[in-house]
Amino acid sequence: MNTTRGFTGRPRATGPQLPPGQYDAGDDWPVLSAEVTPDLSPADWTFRVGGLVAESRIWDWAGARRLPASAYAGDIHCVTGWSKFGVRFGGVSLDTFLEEAGPLPSATHAVAYAHTGYSANLPLADLTGGRAWIVWEYDGRPLAPEHGGPARLVVPHLYFWKSVKWVAGLELLDRDEPGFWEQNGYHARGNPWEEQRYSGD
Repeated sequence: MNTTRGFTGRPRATGPQLPPGQYDAGDDWPVLSAEVTPDLSPADWTFRVGGLVAESRIWDWAGARRLPASAYAGDIHCVTGWSKFGVRFGGVSLDTFLEEAGPLPSATHAVAYAHTGYSANLPLADLTGGRAWIVWEYDGRPLAPEHGGPARLVVPHLYFWKSVKWVAGLELLDRDEPGFWEQNGYHARGNPWEEQRYSGD
C-alpha cells in the first residue's frame, strides 16, 4: 500500500459517532492507496454499469454531470482507524446510474472497479436506496486526484476501502466476487460499526 501522511499510533477515541476502534482525524484527510495516483483527466474519465443489467450503459464526464445532482453530508470511516466527520461530497446518486441500466432480478452483488484496475466487492443492497454516490466534488471544490478525482465511488456506511477511487465502473453479479483487498484478507462487507476489518471478524 502506498501511504501518504500515514497515521499510526494514534490514540483510539470513543464517542457516539465513532465506531469501535476509530479515532477522529479532525481536519486531516489521510491519503492511503493501493496504487499510484493515476494521471486521469475528466476528458478521459468514463463510468460503466454492466453485467446483470437490462442494458449496459457508459457515461463520459459531460454525460454524468448532466444527471440530477445529489450530495452526501456526513461521516466516513477508514479501516486503518481514522474517522472524519462532517464531510461533504457532491455528485450523483448511484441509484440514478443503476436506474438507467436496469439491474436484473438475479443481480445480488457488484464489483466496483477503478481505471487503475483496483476493485472492491459490495452487496447490491449497500449501493442502492440512497446509500452510495459517484462524486467529483469535496467541500464544494473539485475532488483532488489523491482522493480519487476526477470521480470516485462513495459508500459512507462501509469502511472507505469500499469507496473505490478513480472509479471506472460497476459490474453486477449474481454472486459475491472478492475485490483487491478482499482477496488479501479483508472482510467481504466492511461494516465499521461491527469492526468488520478482516476476514473472520
